[in-house]
Amino acid sequence: MNEWIDYYDSTHTIYVSSLHRDLHFEAIARDIIRYITSPDAVVLDYACGEALSAAKVADACAKLYLAEPAPRVRGRLNARFAPNTKIRVRSLDDLKKMDENSVDLVVMNGVAQYMTPAELDSAFEVIHRLLKPAGRFVLGDILPPGVGMIRDVLALLRFAATDGFLRDALIGLISTALSDYRQLRKRIGLQRCSQDEMIAKLGAAGFSAMRAPRNIGHNPWRMTFVAHH
Repeated sequence: MNEWIDYYDSTHTIYVSSLHRDLHFEAIARDIIRYITSPDAVVLDYACGEALSAAKVADACAKLYLAEPAPRVRGRLNARFAPNTKIRVRSLDDLKKMDENSVDLVVMNGVAQYMTPAELDSAFEVIHRLLKPAGRFVLGDILPPGVGMIRDVLALLRFAATDGFLRDALIGLISTALSDYRQLRKRIGLQRCSQDEMIAKLGAAGFSAMRAPRNIGHNPWRMTFVAHH
């Protein structure tokens, strides 16, 4: 995962425009909020990225932890949300020091594909320890086998056409084809997992899981799972 962390900690071109970036995080925040069942909930966003719309999530809960492995991104999160008393920024190592059974909802979205199986198992172990007995773990944007770059492109174009940045998306796709992201994805690859495999993997980590009706975010060909102790 370290090479992907370094990539997202750099000045990357994963978003085709600022509008794309903003709408991406708005959509994720909106979907996370749907899983918050109480204004008293403690929520953890695991490997949250820039989390530009995190304030909206914080408005729907009592406390929001933003855990992020990339140090520069984490610095921007601290600066961006310092005035918000509901939001706390943490490193992934910090999570190991948090109290057991202290979180009502954990969301890990768009992260598992960058992790080795061993890294994902370790993350599940930490999340299982933090989650309250009645809490929920939402694991989003899982790539199933057979869903490759073409489906990702189609999902982006649908998103762009609906929300008004189609021209930027077409230009951005050309840039992405020549970018470090494309080369890194080709060289390292992304982890994929079928529905049954992921349910079994979560089961081995102590969770009971099922696939959600829809994925978090804009890509309908990827999968989201909801898990409990």
